[in-house]
Amino acid sequence: MSEAPLGPEDEKINTLARSTRARTGSAEGAAVRDETGRTYTAASVALPSLRLSALRLAVAMAASSGAERLEAAALVSDSDPDPADLAAVRDLGPDAPVFRAAPDGTLRAIE
Repeated sequence: MSEAPLGPEDEKINTLARSTRARTGSAEGAAVRDETGRTYTAASVALPSLRLSALRLAVAMAASSGAERLEAAALVSDSDPDPADLAAVRDLGPDAPVFRAAPDGTLRAIE
């Protein structure tokens, strides 16, 4: 891909998303960084009565912890994100880049 290499903080959330996915054996891993630099990681949840994407869950964790703004988000998955996942990021980070990576860490796109 022709994007510039990620900076250290963006590489960090990409790595956290990838390791969360690998550790849990989940279909997706995500991480978000808030305005204070705190990071929140999540894996997708697929229970009989509850389904949440990793990205929506990471945003929800940030919001429930008092984050007022997101600086960036990362998603590691084999598939493209649901538009509602990106909308959740935009609720707290209208200008926050969303780094999309393959499970091997290859950056696929920046939304």
